[in-house]
Amino acid sequence: MITKKELAKRIKNFREDLELSQEQIAEILKLPRPSISQIESGQREVNSIELAKLAQIFGISPDILLSPEKKRKETKVARGSNIPKLNRDKFKQVLLYILEKCAAKPNVGETVIYKLLYFADFNFYELYEEHLTGEQYRKISYGPAPCHFKEIIDEMIKDKFLKKMTVEYFGKRQKKYIPQIKYDLSKLNARELEVINNVISRLSSMNALAIEDHSHNDIPWQVTDDKEIIDYETVFYRKAAYSVRTYPEE
Repeated sequence: MITKKELAKRIKNFREDLELSQEQIAEILKLPRPSISQIESGQREVNSIELAKLAQIFGISPDILLSPEKKRKETKVARGSNIPKLNRDKFKQVLLYILEKCAAKPNVGETVIYKLLYFADFNFYELYEEHLTGEQYRKISYGPAPCHFKEIIDEMIKDKFLKKMTVEYFGKRQKKYIPQIKYDLSKLNARELEVINNVISRLSSMNALAIEDHSHNDIPWQVTDDKEIIDYETVFYRKAAYSVRTYPEE
């Protein structure tokens, strides 16, 4: 386990390598400059949100900041080097699978679907460091939103894969998507299905407000600026309650 002194030195070295001032780091982290000086001297603890934000600033793999120096080389990763590539067909199959399993639930409208897709994608990445659908998610006030959802939905409706309808749910209009074809099981492997089923089991009974609040407490959403793309690498800073590596047995 890295010591506080080693972490302080590592943060300072990365900042200086990028020729960033303590004032610039303080502004991004929304901290007073003396706090950055205290962090770099080992006098102040760094919380998980600050660590995730620092990793983003430095453009490094998140575990580099905390991994023991002897076990992991401090190699910077160029920003944008891990940008996911959307697999449209996989996204459609995951969506069809989720809809088949829970679209009939009265609480499952578009907002809930957004979050189920987000947690499926990010949980899979946390477990396997591979992308499930490769979709990107943007931080909006209602939680993570898939960037290509509307255009893919339009394609699926045109191809008669889905039917869109609007219903009332507790006095509010709710968009629902009803699958018109069955998902292709050959396109989803056992690990993918396990992660998706886990997300459905844990979260699909939440209504829109509850699942929004749940997503707001996930580190990837918290450390991302409004309307920016959420970095998959931030899953490695998740709190224990959200990390699929530390889920309690049911």
